[in-house]
Amino acid sequence: MNMKKRTFVLIALIGAVVGAAALGGSAYIMKATSSTEFCLSCHTMQIPQEEYESSIHFSNAKGIRAECADCHIPSEPLDYILTKIRATKDIYHEFVTGKIDSEEKYEKQRLAMAETVWGHMRKNDSAPCRSCHEFEAMDTYEQSENTVKMHEYGQDNNLTCIDCHKGVAHFAPVAELDSEAFENLLSHTETTPENAKEVYTVEGAEMGELGHINPVVHLEVIRANDNERQVKLSGFQMKGAEQVLYMGEGKRSIIATLSDKGQAALKVGKFITDEYGNEWRSADLTATIDAPVTASADPIWEYAEQLDNVYCSACHAKIPAGHFTVNAWGPVAKGMGDRTDISELDLEILTKYFQNHAKDMGGSAH
Repeated sequence: MNMKKRTFVLIALIGAVVGAAALGGSAYIMKATSSTEFCLSCHTMQIPQEEYESSIHFSNAKGIRAECADCHIPSEPLDYILTKIRATKDIYHEFVTGKIDSEEKYEKQRLAMAETVWGHMRKNDSAPCRSCHEFEAMDTYEQSENTVKMHEYGQDNNLTCIDCHKGVAHFAPVAELDSEAFENLLSHTETTPENAKEVYTVEGAEMGELGHINPVVHLEVIRANDNERQVKLSGFQMKGAEQVLYMGEGKRSIIATLSDKGQAALKVGKFITDEYGNEWRSADLTATIDAPVTASADPIWEYAEQLDNVYCSACHAKIPAGHFTVNAWGPVAKGMGDRTDISELDLEILTKYFQNHAKDMGGSAH
C-alpha cells in the first residue's frame, strides 16, 4: 500500500472515530438532558416540579410514573431533535432573562407557556399521551359512565387527548371572568318593562315566607307595581321531595326551594308514576318578588356562554349543551366546577344554561 492510500485510510479511520465519538457523545448528551433530574435542576422548574409531584402521573395505585420526557419529548427522531432545540430557550431564560424566576412572574407566563405546549400536542395528535394511553386498550367497565361518554365523544369529533386533559400533571391557567360581564348582565334588568308578561330571575328571588326561587327561572307575571311583581311559578314536585320544585317531570333541575307555607300554598295536579317508579305532579305557586329580572333569557344565555368559554373551554374542548340530558348535566357541571374557582352563582347560571339546552330539551349535540 503506497503512502497516499495509507494516509487516506488513516484520515478515514480518524474521521470515523471522531464521528462515532461525536454521535455517541451527542446521543449521551441528548439522553442526559432529557432526564427528569436534569429538567428539575433549574430553579425555574420548582413550581412545575411541585405540581408534577402532586399529580397522578407521579404517584398512583399502579406504581407507574410518567417522567418529564415521557410527556414533553416526542419519540419520533425529527420531532425529538426539534424539541431539544426549542428547549434551549429554557436555559436562556433560566440564566439570562429570569423571565419566570419568581412565583409572580411564573403565573404571568403560565397561560402563554401552556398554550405553547398545547399547540405542540395538537400538532402531533398528543403522541406522548398515546405512547401509554390508547382507546383500544381501555377497559370501559372500569370507567365511569360519563368518562365512557366523553371518550366516545372525543373519538366521534376527532379530538386529541390534550383537548380535554390540559391539567393532568400541571395546574391549568387560572380562569376568571371579568366582573364587567356580570355587571353588563345586570344592566339588562334595569330596562325590563313593568308590563312584561314573562321574566327570568338572574340571581334568584326571595318569596317572603314561601321560599326561594333559584337563578335563571322563568316566571309568568300576573301584575307589577314599581319594583314588585306578583308572579306565577310553574314546575313539578317529586313525591318524597315536596320541599323543592323541578323544571319538568323527571327533569331534576331545581327551580325553587319551598318552606312549609310555600308547600301549603301550591296548586297541584295528580301524581303520575314515571318509568323509574318515581311519582311526579305539576305544581304552581303565586308569590310576590322584588328581585332584578330580565324580560328575555337571551342576555343570561350570552353570559353563560362567556362562562363556558372561560371556565370550561379553557381546560378542554367545548362540549355542546345537547350532548347530555338535563339530569346528567347537574353532576357533570358540579364535578367540573369543583376544579375551578367559579362562584356558586356563576356555576348555577352555567348549569341552568346547559340544562335548558340539554339533549332532552331539544338541544343539539353538535
